[in-house]
Amino acid sequence: MTMPGTLTRPELTASDRCDRCGAAAQVRAVLPSGGELLFCGHHARAHEAKFKELSIDVQTGAAV
Repeated sequence: MTMPGTLTRPELTASDRCDRCGAAAQVRAVLPSGGELLFCGHHARAHEAKFKELSIDVQTGAAV
């Protein structure tokens, strides 16, 4: 559900790259501070426990 006035982030595209290895990004991790990190599927799975621990909002979307 989108709240009025809430900023939405664009869908991931083929030009979005994993911040760790440069592969196509499939996951956007939105940090509590408002920043974001992009991850490929491999690195998203590797950091999944930390995302949950820190209550990071994880948005998935297949890169085109």
